[in-house]
Amino acid sequence: MSDQAVLPGFENARAGLMRRALRQNRVRAGLVLIGLTLILAFGGPLVASNAPSALVAGPYDPPADGLLLGADALGRDVFSRFLWGGRNLVWMSAAAAFIAVGLGTVIGLASAYLKGLPDLLLMRLVDLKLAFPSVVFALLFVTILGPSLPLLVFLVGISQAPNVARVMRGAALGVVEREYVLWARTVAVPTWRILAGEILPNVTAPLLVEVGLRLMWSTSMLAGLSFLGYGVQPPDADWGLMINENRAGLLVQPWAVLAPVAMIALFALGTNLIAEGIGRINARIEEEA
Repeated sequence: MSDQAVLPGFENARAGLMRRALRQNRVRAGLVLIGLTLILAFGGPLVASNAPSALVAGPYDPPADGLLLGADALGRDVFSRFLWGGRNLVWMSAAAAFIAVGLGTVIGLASAYLKGLPDLLLMRLVDLKLAFPSVVFALLFVTILGPSLPLLVFLVGISQAPNVARVMRGAALGVVEREYVLWARTVAVPTWRILAGEILPNVTAPLLVEVGLRLMWSTSMLAGLSFLGYGVQPPDADWGLMINENRAGLLVQPWAVLAPVAMIALFALGTNLIAEGIGRINARIEEEA
């Protein structure tokens, strides 16, 4: 009897993973936080009263009429820059997470399926990258090639792919020995079809958890690179860049720093809540199975 025949309850539980996750308050709260961030990031520029680089006041002027959060170090409207500053961070974080999860999943599933020497070589390459700090890895190439948004997205995605590969390999090891996978190999089903059609659907829970985690880490890393001056470049508005530009005046005009810090934290918290909620549901499903 095949694994598919003896584990119908397990497969049904997997199919209801997202439905059960949405019943959790932490997942709902995470979706609300992410939704608010998306609305602010993409809808904010539509209601900004000033251009993000327009000089409208004196440096570090306090909040007043027309300046809801005051002015920054150069006299620009903090609130307008705040409304404009989330777009790049959000789309770049999502794109980097997509690259990390996509590449890491391919490496992890292939490593678990092929075993032997390919598994050994792939995992040693993963270990080599994990031994190299992600920020240093990104800074090395940005310093050589210059700051570029597509380059940053690619580097952040590549730097996180090994973490995903490790997790997905571990999740797939128990699947590759199931009877329906062995049968597919016996009848010479193409490897890519086995990976995509037989193995991937059975590791969706850890995959969804990794999506949330990679999105959180991508946000933190991209904001950090902008803070260091290697991300979005002035005069463009960016939450990470705003923190760097105004940190010297934190005690004088704190809103220029606190507003972007709060949104970065809320966005990261939202993704973490969703990932943690899905992870808990996955653990319950495995116990029930």
